[in-house]
Amino acid sequence: MPTLPAHPARTPNWIMMRSYLDFEKPVAEVEAKADELRALEAKGEGYSLAEEIGKLDAKASQALKDLYATLTPWQKTLVARHPQRPHFKDYCAALITEFTPLAGDRAFGEDEAIVGGFGRFRGEAVCVIGQEKGDSTETRIRHNFGMPKPEGYRKAVRLMELADRFGLPVLSFIDTAGAYPGIEAEERGQAEAIARSTEACLGLRTPSVALVIGEGGSGGAIAIAAASKVMMLEHAIYSVISPEGAASILWRDTGRAQDAATGMKITAQDLLKFGIIDRIISEPVGGAHRDPQVALARAGDALASSLADFAGMSGDDIVSRRAEKFLAIGRSL
Repeated sequence: MPTLPAHPARTPNWIMMRSYLDFEKPVAEVEAKADELRALEAKGEGYSLAEEIGKLDAKASQALKDLYATLTPWQKTLVARHPQRPHFKDYCAALITEFTPLAGDRAFGEDEAIVGGFGRFRGEAVCVIGQEKGDSTETRIRHNFGMPKPEGYRKAVRLMELADRFGLPVLSFIDTAGAYPGIEAEERGQAEAIARSTEACLGLRTPSVALVIGEGGSGGAIAIAAASKVMMLEHAIYSVISPEGAASILWRDTGRAQDAATGMKITAQDLLKFGIIDRIISEPVGGAHRDPQVALARAGDALASSLADFAGMSGDDIVSRRAEKFLAIGRSL
């Protein structure tokens, strides 16, 4: 397994780089006190503060556990968007060896909001497609904040067709607020590109597994998520539109995004209950950004388990099973 790229939650000085969400303030205050005591102890002034630090750490840990056990849909939305949450590049670096990216849609150009290519997952050759948001100003601009344009989806189709031709499983990682809504994207056929990408997903004669690692927004997400198995991280979200977009349409007030998030049933727990996804992958307490290595390892185990379920299945069976899965959504038993 390759070495993971540097990530805030894995760097030695992460204590100085913590980024708290508004609802995490109670935890932030306790951890700040513990950090102050650590700084005093590090000065070596002749007395130990280990006991006090231990108590504060235990208090912070319990507060974090209690807080994350009762997150509201809006709070989960904020966690899913956390800037330090592992991105596709982290999953690719941790889980895929010999990764060779492919660029361009062979029609217009390259779109780095979708990154894809071929590599090996635990020794097995696979096709990998993911939406990358970027983690700095430069990379966010380069990846267009994870919002693909038509050429991105046409590149995904190109990759899936290659995977189908050579009988390779397809792993897709979803993390987007939605497809890019700009004029140039519409001029180049955004809706058609999304539809053809979704069609390509549904028609694959090889196993496909999709994992929502952050935001799964609108058709921009489902275009690469119409897979044989769809999984979500515990605090990820998946919806037809963002809470802010829904609030703007329903009430003409983006300030009611929290109400929209609650009513839309966008959490992994709700979507599993409705049969829209197949599995939830638990995250470390405090979210995937608190312990990325654990989150990445759990994701890898879940992907391997899902792929194993298709061992020995024919292409016809895979297509039929995938069709039945999506046709069953919303049906009353």
